[in-house]
Amino acid sequence: MPRDRPGMTYGCAVAADDLPCRLATVLPDGRAGLDRLWAVLPRARLVGGVVRDLLAGRPVSDLDLATPEPPDQVLAALEAAGIKVVATGLAHGTVTAVIAGRPYEITTLRRDERTDGRHAVVAWTDDWAEDAARRDFTINAMSCGRDGVVHDAFGGRADLEAGHVRFVGDPATRIREDALRVLRFFRFHARYGQGTPDAAAMAAIADAAAAGALSRLSAERVWSELRRILSGPAVMESLGLMERTGVLARLLPEGYDLPALARLVAAGAPPDAILFLGVLARATPGLLAARLRLSRAEAASLASLGVTADSAAPDPEVPEPGADDDARRRMLANEAAEILVRRSWRVQAERVGAPSAAWDGLRADLLARARPVFPLAGRDVVAAGVAAGPRVGAVLERVRDWWMAGGCRAGRRACMAQLERMVADTA
Repeated sequence: MPRDRPGMTYGCAVAADDLPCRLATVLPDGRAGLDRLWAVLPRARLVGGVVRDLLAGRPVSDLDLATPEPPDQVLAALEAAGIKVVATGLAHGTVTAVIAGRPYEITTLRRDERTDGRHAVVAWTDDWAEDAARRDFTINAMSCGRDGVVHDAFGGRADLEAGHVRFVGDPATRIREDALRVLRFFRFHARYGQGTPDAAAMAAIADAAAAGALSRLSAERVWSELRRILSGPAVMESLGLMERTGVLARLLPEGYDLPALARLVAAGAPPDAILFLGVLARATPGLLAARLRLSRAEAASLASLGVTADSAAPDPEVPEPGADDDARRRMLANEAAEILVRRSWRVQAERVGAPSAAWDGLRADLLARARPVFPLAGRDVVAAGVAAGPRVGAVLERVRDWWMAGGCRAGRRACMAQLERMVADTA
């Protein structure tokens, strides 16, 4: 049940809590745009994350508003005022106004007519309490109008101050409406929670995981949240809670290795969702990429870590702190510094499991170097007298091996001379 009556304000001393004025301090261009929007839509309010983060004194990025006017009226009013507007989600009541290059997402107040755990059919309403009641957590259910008053029907402000991430109303109901809220709970608890997580939420999440609720979600939505958890704060604590509720086993059914990830975190690895996923999960990179629908770039990065469930597979080249200059040049000739750096964190975690100045120095050196580039191509081999065909690639590879053996130092002229010697020797 809400702590306050619907529609009442909580802690609304305007002089101290004028969030639009506070926004002018942290995001001056955002306040100027808001003034233009409020001139057109005076009943609109800031909602969700922007209110939460302004109250918490955190950086603000997205500026989301809600308004009682239906979306077609919002669209018409903004266009009449000469404000650029894009119909980004009319089916869900959302348009995006663009002022001085900054987007402002404006959504008509809604209530859920029907939900299936993945999607909701909504209807417009002019009742702010109805709209707030459909939001996930109390800290995300606050709103603030142009007068600076914070409207808080569910005690979100007190929860924010206490570090208590709590579902609006009954947790099981909120999760049945959208199972993605299971993962969102862990993400928000890591960022805003303190101490023991909400018991009712944890019980509802465990029940939902056991019932297979997460299986109804698209892989893209799951990875979107999991990526934020893995790259966010308190990652080990979050994953521990996910293990406790059975969520982690549902997401990674082939198994996972929390101690391995703990060693990586202890080594000082920066938040990196792909690196953390590769060290944590016991599935092959290909299987993980397919299940989570990773992008091509993400899948390639995951594969480049050299983590595989096949113990017979060869380990890719690993940068070592003791590697000499030529060895480092050879590694960079084969792979980008970013790949080598990511792989070095995995190996450091396995071998050291603690911070290391030597490994840090290696990474800094790799990133500072220009990548050696082999200066010849197949056309050079043909120009040297080798007929087009499979032999061209074989000869080119032999010259590249010679170039690599010399620490990737030879320039084009020296490589051409070596190519010509090889062609003459095999003529």
